[in-house]
Amino acid sequence: MTTVVVETRIAAPIELCFDLARDIDMHVKTASFTGERAVGGRTSGLIDLGESVTFEGVHFGIRQRMTSKIVELDRPTRFVDQMVKGAFASFRHLHQFELEDGVVLMRDTLIWRSPLGLLGVVADRLFVERHMRAFILQKQLKLKEFAERQADRG
Repeated sequence: MTTVVVETRIAAPIELCFDLARDIDMHVKTASFTGERAVGGRTSGLIDLGESVTFEGVHFGIRQRMTSKIVELDRPTRFVDQMVKGAFASFRHLHQFELEDGVVLMRDTLIWRSPLGLLGVVADRLFVERHMRAFILQKQLKLKEFAERQADRG
């Protein structure tokens, strides 16, 4: 299993940050650099407990699809999506939100197991882990920008 943790501090209300993180339309906007789009399940708006979404995007030069289901949700502090279909042997994404000194700490924890046994472990170390960290970091910086701009407007 490989784990990546990315933390981002956001000067916006915790409820706004939480809802933006589970908004399908916001995911598509913040992941536009991969050509990401929602193609199945819930394809727009706020995803909720028990719902699933299928995203399609280009990763490693290959158009891929992943279907994830929301398996835990405790607004506004945490939700978990888990892959039900996709390229990984298993994939779990924990989204956590905490208030620290009036600022939201948004923590994304990705835990996955690549397919193909030892070959998958090598691929994780060589490029998958770096790609996943960069993907989440870029998405979260865009979400932060949007949330802070929206919070400034009142």
